[in-house]
Amino acid sequence: MKFTLSWLRAHLDTDADLPAILETLNRIGHEVEGVENPGAALAAFTVARVLTAERHPQADKLQVLSVDTGAGEPLQVVCGAPNARAGLVGVLGLPGATVPSNGMVLKVSAIRGVESNGMMCSSRELELGDDHDGIIELPGDAPVGMSYPDYAGLDDPVIDVSITPNRQDCMGVRGIARDLAAAGLGTLRPLDIDPVAGDGAGPDVRIEDEAGCPAFYAQSVSGVTNGESPDWMQRRLKAIGQKPISALVDITNYLMIDLGRPLHVYDRARLDGGLVARRARAGEQVLALNGKSYALDPTMTVIADDGAVHDIGGIMGGEHSGCSDTTTEVLIECAYFDPDHIARTGQKLMLTSDARSRFERGVDPEFLDDGLAIATRMVLDLCGGSASGVTRAGRIPQVGITTGYDPMLAETLGGMAIPAARQKDILESLGFTVEPLDGNGDPCDLDAAYDGFRVTAPSWRRDIDGAADLVEEVIRIEGIDKVPSTPLPRSPGVATPTATPAQKLERRLRRTAAARGLHEAVTWSFIAQDEADAVGGGAWTLANPISEELKVMRPSLLPGLLMAAERNLKRGATSIRLFELGRRYLAEGERPTLTVLLTGDARPRGWATGKAQAFTAYDAKAEALALLEAAGAPVANLQVMGEAGAAWHPGQSATLRLGPKNVLAVFGMLHPALLRTFDVAGPVAAIEIFLDAIPAKRETAGFMRPAFAPPALQAVTRDFAFIVPAELAAGDLVRAVKGADKAAIADARLFDLFTGAGVEEGRKSLAIEVTLQPGEKSFTDADIKVIADKVVAAAGKLGATLRG
Repeated sequence: MKFTLSWLRAHLDTDADLPAILETLNRIGHEVEGVENPGAALAAFTVARVLTAERHPQADKLQVLSVDTGAGEPLQVVCGAPNARAGLVGVLGLPGATVPSNGMVLKVSAIRGVESNGMMCSSRELELGDDHDGIIELPGDAPVGMSYPDYAGLDDPVIDVSITPNRQDCMGVRGIARDLAAAGLGTLRPLDIDPVAGDGAGPDVRIEDEAGCPAFYAQSVSGVTNGESPDWMQRRLKAIGQKPISALVDITNYLMIDLGRPLHVYDRARLDGGLVARRARAGEQVLALNGKSYALDPTMTVIADDGAVHDIGGIMGGEHSGCSDTTTEVLIECAYFDPDHIARTGQKLMLTSDARSRFERGVDPEFLDDGLAIATRMVLDLCGGSASGVTRAGRIPQVGITTGYDPMLAETLGGMAIPAARQKDILESLGFTVEPLDGNGDPCDLDAAYDGFRVTAPSWRRDIDGAADLVEEVIRIEGIDKVPSTPLPRSPGVATPTATPAQKLERRLRRTAAARGLHEAVTWSFIAQDEADAVGGGAWTLANPISEELKVMRPSLLPGLLMAAERNLKRGATSIRLFELGRRYLAEGERPTLTVLLTGDARPRGWATGKAQAFTAYDAKAEALALLEAAGAPVANLQVMGEAGAAWHPGQSATLRLGPKNVLAVFGMLHPALLRTFDVAGPVAAIEIFLDAIPAKRETAGFMRPAFAPPALQAVTRDFAFIVPAELAAGDLVRAVKGADKAAIADARLFDLFTGAGVEEGRKSLAIEVTLQPGEKSFTDADIKVIADKVVAAAGKLGATLRG
């Protein structure tokens, strides 16, 4: 929220300078996001009087002016403004000044052969308005030689403060001033409220939707003249980025920023009957003040007359009933709208406004009468007219809890010992009512024996929910920087490990992946709809996403890694090895997953290999097996099976399973169609490891592993060459051979694949090296023959025969 320093001082009586105010704002929880001084850009512009105006000898539309700057001899200035004349008091930019509108630095120069020592400026050139028909005309008594920012009151810093969502009371300048006063930076000035009794009955307003609009107050003013708002109001609104429109509109905008109270003014001549706060009807539409039409539904609260909807309640008014230069009769609305209804309506319509940001946080419901009185008085003062009586429809909801509070909580919960009297002063300065209580719960004097406080929160603090919130207020104002640093007590001995098995697994996998040359990436958990559809579609879609690119909770980590790879490839990266450990969001819940993506050059070009070699499915398989082994998966028992999914390249991808149903990982090349979706050129290998599918290790007593006992006897190797069907997976054959005699066979591995001469069509030759480990005695030839027969028999069950 933005406000000027002078605006703040209108509510806060203080001698503090700007740095002290900024420091205090940050200290009490209102982060200062920036400070700008619009007058600083105009420091080189001064008030000057035109003494003479003569026609330029070389140009009909130019004049040569003699300008009094209040210092020394008059300056000669060439000017083309049609209103330049002798006696005019305006704004002169001296040589060296920078014109805000175009960044031009003024200097002494010749214009059509006549020397000019500066420039008489228009409002547009100084970015003070849109008027460019002539130069600025100041009152004749304006002090010549005075700095223009000082004369115009532009030397007024604009402070931009970030207000947290729970502090709606600080969405107005007065709320900020109240907090600063509580922090000891001055005193809060009393609010000038002069109720207007009015004549006759109040306007016809009523409520049909009490849930959405519990209270609706209104007052009419007849005979108004809707001209421009006064200069002081326009200066403040312009300083914070608000465009002045007319006195009636500016009054509502000003009070919203000044007091945090949104209001709305209707042109009564454009209304058809009385106003009612009701639910919208199916099919109704409204043309809002932003020029857009919105389709309404029965969940939304609107303000309507007998003929049409005129206001999306608490969010934005309608264009049809807005005030114009011809408005003479107005109805001033001061209503309370339910925050939850406002939030839901704004989300559905995707419509934001200053009013919505305040109503959905919860404005002060007990400020209805005062807010309406201030607005009506300001309309009468600035626009004239006569007021009617006040109509009060509905009931003000009860807010502001009453709770017990023990001052010792400031120390036990907030970590700072603060005297009870000081805490009472802080809370009362923030608007709370504080009553000391004795042991019987009766009010007593603070000097007497008391047993805590009874604290009632003000109506503008709907965020207060209990004693913990009161501690926060006390510590915040006293100074969170004063909370002493106190070490937490530590139990003697060695700390008990706190990491869960899942956390330990993730740490181990991250270290392993990094050790294997992979780079960790962290991508968004939300992706676009088309990106989710490319990997099978997402089960969870946000109803109110911050953007369409972050709408669907990711069903796979592949889209994020593909987008990261695409960015890196376009920036010249030649070898990309990324991994991410995160969550996939499926219909049945979250699934922890480790995803690896490999693209570009697996091995660079060189004298031994020639051209650079791209990643293949075998590279992905090697990484998958290494990571699974680090995760504790029984890699030797895994089966390679198909059915990798639509996102994967058929014939160049597979799954790693522990049994036919438990899929531990998917690996291989990604489908070309998926790569086109993400604009990734070249083949891409990838891995998805499903961490929750990896069987957990069995718990063992103690922390020590059994001692390693190397075999006493030397191992023996034997080679077997089998003719097998071409479609048989080598891994299945290796697994069958290893299981032929588990007591004697220590390992088996494939070392040759052959097709061609000597091997019939539709078959292939697989050569396997089998390692035999004797136990208590060495193998005899007979023992080895028995084992070999078992190997051949096990292979035969898969259709394999020994190659002769």
